[in-house]
Amino acid sequence: MSGVGGIGGSARRIGAIVMRHFYLIRGSWARILDLFYWPMVQVLLWGFISQFIASSGVTGLLAQAASVLLSAALLWEIMFRSQISLNMSFLEELWSRNLGHLMVSPLRPWEYAVSLFATSLVRTIIGFLPASLFAAVYFDVSVYDMGLAFFLFFLNLVIMGWGIGIALAGIVLRVGMGAEGLIWAFVFALAPLSGIYYPVTILPDWCQAISAVLPSAQVFEGMRAILLDGVIRYDLLARAAGLNILYLAGGLAAFLLGDRLSRKSGRLMQLGE
Repeated sequence: MSGVGGIGGSARRIGAIVMRHFYLIRGSWARILDLFYWPMVQVLLWGFISQFIASSGVTGLLAQAASVLLSAALLWEIMFRSQISLNMSFLEELWSRNLGHLMVSPLRPWEYAVSLFATSLVRTIIGFLPASLFAAVYFDVSVYDMGLAFFLFFLNLVIMGWGIGIALAGIVLRVGMGAEGLIWAFVFALAPLSGIYYPVTILPDWCQAISAVLPSAQVFEGMRAILLDGVIRYDLLARAAGLNILYLAGGLAAFLLGDRLSRKSGRLMQLGE
């Protein structure tokens, strides 16, 4: 099938949105710099902390923590980049008052969501790859040493970022620009519960109950199992994947609902004003 209603038509519309953001980023040195800036800052910050710990003469678990901290910071950057990259592409349309024009075109809401996923993935890889290679060369900490498990961690964290990001986009569609602050703040509320730099077992019981339903918590527990014990916890990876299916489905449902309600209320054409 082809045309407006066919698979070919959907692929062209999705590709057009992705290319729009590619040209937008390519034409602005500030946007290009933003892709690299924060990942590199994170690597430098945690890399120097790790070097300090390693050079302090400690042994045992604390000595191992040097590489674990930097690896954890890099993995967290994947999820954060995935979410914020998706929402930045979405906000670019709001700030330019272009979203309403897109959504009244033949572009379907689910096609726009897929284009946001694709754009987010590309921006995440572009930002993460140089930072991870720098960490491997300068600080001698390579997340790629985890092998296949790293790519499974990467996939799970990206999908979690997508689920959160597309749900937040749906909230902005429904509520308006007053909810924009959630885009910048929400993911950081999950950081203490994700066990990025410490096992979730040190958290209070009620916090552990929340961590149990966070794919990110499963990923970071799995990361420590590899780096500290040399064991790949496939049960944690499977749990993260199962939760991510729910996160992505829930996020898409929230986005589609927000789109429908914003159209019904007439808010869609007013967003960004």
